[in-house]
Amino acid sequence: MTIRGRGGALVAAAMLGCASPARLPVSAGTGPNPVLPPPETSLIPLVNVVTAKGWRGDARPEPAEGTRVAAFARGLDHPRWLYVLPNGDVLVAETNSPPRPKDNRGIKGFFFKLFQKRAGGAVPSANRITLLRDTDDDGVADVRSIFLERLNAPFGMALVGDAFYVATSDAVVRFPYADGAIRIAEPPTMVVDLPAGPINRHWTRNIIASPDGSKLYVAIGSNSNIAENGMQNEEGRAAIWEVDLARGTHRVFASGLRNPVGMAWEPTTGELWVAVNERDELGSDLVPDYMTAVRDGGFYGWPYSYFGQHVDSRAKPPRPDLVAIAIKPDYALGPHTASLGLASSRGARLPAPFVNGMFVGQHGSWNRAPRSGYKVIFVPFSSGRPDGMPIDVLTGFVDPAGNAMGRPVGVAIDARGALLVADDVGNVIWRITAAPDG
Repeated sequence: MTIRGRGGALVAAAMLGCASPARLPVSAGTGPNPVLPPPETSLIPLVNVVTAKGWRGDARPEPAEGTRVAAFARGLDHPRWLYVLPNGDVLVAETNSPPRPKDNRGIKGFFFKLFQKRAGGAVPSANRITLLRDTDDDGVADVRSIFLERLNAPFGMALVGDAFYVATSDAVVRFPYADGAIRIAEPPTMVVDLPAGPINRHWTRNIIASPDGSKLYVAIGSNSNIAENGMQNEEGRAAIWEVDLARGTHRVFASGLRNPVGMAWEPTTGELWVAVNERDELGSDLVPDYMTAVRDGGFYGWPYSYFGQHVDSRAKPPRPDLVAIAIKPDYALGPHTASLGLASSRGARLPAPFVNGMFVGQHGSWNRAPRSGYKVIFVPFSSGRPDGMPIDVLTGFVDPAGNAMGRPVGVAIDARGALLVADDVGNVIWRITAAPDG
């Protein structure tokens, strides 16, 4: 790794020298029973950051055998999350972190901000939702409209009847929606305030509506890596909230989830599944990110333990009572893969083996060598449960020199059964379909 500027190479060498690279393949930290070696801590964590470059010309990622990939829309501004309306219109949240004046302070914070900038994560937030429409069914959006603007780091979206809900970094708000509208000009109505504040470490707020439309589920990440700012700053965070839309009330549905992001309903069992980003700085082989069916009232360990009851001694004060009830997640997705996007294959028209399971967008992290993530995978399911190892769907986002042409985030199935992938470094929405002979 090279850092430009005076003394940059020495700083990089020091950082990479203070923690060791992975001893296990990513596959060892994947599946229902991942290998969990002893934790490895160091004064300075391992840092292995990509350099954001973007795609040049007609370059594109590599699709799986039997599929092909093309750009649905280019020239976007840090597209992070996707939502497909019933009429087939595609909404994309062009967004990034809001101002966080008390996050990443001090020397460690200085370097973290530097690394974020290098990886393409420090661009200003466009704070808007853009509508994309393909009027001639050629797989390319030919209508583009600002659907909503001047939002505070918008992310999750959900339509319930004629009400369109948006989760921003500090609230869930509602707008009136009419079928076919390409822009909403009405002001928002507040639904519920969400935890935010001047640190707001994990700022994304995703939402999903219950099948009957009576409730919203809101994914809220922690305010830190391992509660190093004190548990008083974690109130209501590292959790999924359930919001009752008729009553205007909310409650914590599940907790101990460090950074829950993507959510999807599993069609066979009707269970709510979530993709969770786990903690950093325990070594390249720990801790695996995961996906799991979420139990009402369940506690999943953070910050006191990981992957069930494996104690994290950094969390102070210890809580053996909570460790004792920590639920083991259903399926590990590999350490430091930054698994963000999650979408059920229901409605997809892709060839086998991408028929029954979940698609996962892996943004890639900074705390592992060699790198992990930076691709889209498919986890096959059987009878409503994961069944087998992940299968690569879209790869080739990072070149051998460590340059990131793109980084996948949100995933969604469009109205014609194709898989859409938001690429926030390439500023592209990719569309994956069955190959003509697939």
